Amino acid sequence: MEKNMRIMTEKPLNAETPIESLRSWITANSVFFDRNQGAFPSEPISLEEWKLLIDGEVRNQLQLTMDHILRMPKATVANTFECSGNGRSLLKEKARGNPWTIGGVGNAVYGGVWLRDVLQKAGLKDSAKHVSFEGQDQPLGSAGIKFIRSIPIEKAMSTTLLAYEMNGEPLPLKHGFPMRALALGWTGANCVKWLCKINVLDRPYEGFFMDNVYRIFQKDQDPKSGEVVTKLKIKSIITQPLKGEELDPGTIVVLGAAYAGESDVERVEVSVDNGKSWKDAQFIGPHESFAWRQWQYIWEAKDKGDYALMSRAIDSQGHQQPMTADWNVLGYGNNGIEEHAINVHIT
Repeated sequence: MEKNMRIMTEKPLNAETPIESLRSWITANSVFFDRNQGAFPSEPISLEEWKLLIDGEVRNQLQLTMDHILRMPKATVANTFECSGNGRSLLKEKARGNPWTIGGVGNAVYGGVWLRDVLQKAGLKDSAKHVSFEGQDQPLGSAGIKFIRSIPIEKAMSTTLLAYEMNGEPLPLKHGFPMRALALGWTGANCVKWLCKINVLDRPYEGFFMDNVYRIFQKDQDPKSGEVVTKLKIKSIITQPLKGEELDPGTIVVLGAAYAGESDVERVEVSVDNGKSWKDAQFIGPHESFAWRQWQYIWEAKDKGDYALMSRAIDSQGHQQPMTADWNVLGYGNNGIEEHAINVHIT
């Protein structure tokens, strides 16, 4: 049974996926986390009216209809999608932004067309270095700043999808109907929804959502000098048992997920003694590029008491999830290992 989402703000809508809904490889559309900067359309645009403009450093300006898109070769890919600020509230020092715990993440199977196929139709000029995306959502603030982001041309031409399906259904309205950009293995900030315009540029897009936010910076540092938030970091989460749960001694199945964006998760280790010792977990379910790996650890809990469970992931390049993530002003990229306290008691 689906649980209620944890709503942090209603205007714009920002809500977490319930932890119980993160236990399956595919996260249901109905509880997939919501992250918005502005107001999205109240009604879906008619597909007869929708058009996608491709402009800028291209030889041929294009205006594609959905019929044009659907006649192009289709790609179907799984992708784990995470809010840049997921885990922000779990940092040791407070950071600015919505107080995400671990529910700003999910995995879905998307259908669409490769961005490179669209850009090749337009013909790239030698000056094409970056690609920006603009959606149909409207700013809520008095400044009227549109949510526009750009990615390097290398990412655009390799592993970026223009998605119109999510988990076998047309893209839901709140997740970008009729189309969204999907930079596989990168954070949600790089994946503009309600897509209507693609602009090819000779430099990164300059604007508030590129220069002032979605940058890793410290206090008293100019945000624009900070690193742009792009790839997901290696991370694991525990989804069962829940924090604070009371359990009987005996066999306890610990479930979780691990992901590493563009890298591959090779191993997950679990500790039931607050990090003093670690043992390998077992992977379960599908193994796809850009998608998380579900795992389980079978724990024989013989003694009653309080326990601190932990999990850590290691990728194919040997990168290990850190015990503590580096802090930054906006709390992006928290992939630190979390203590997961439970109690084993005798009834």
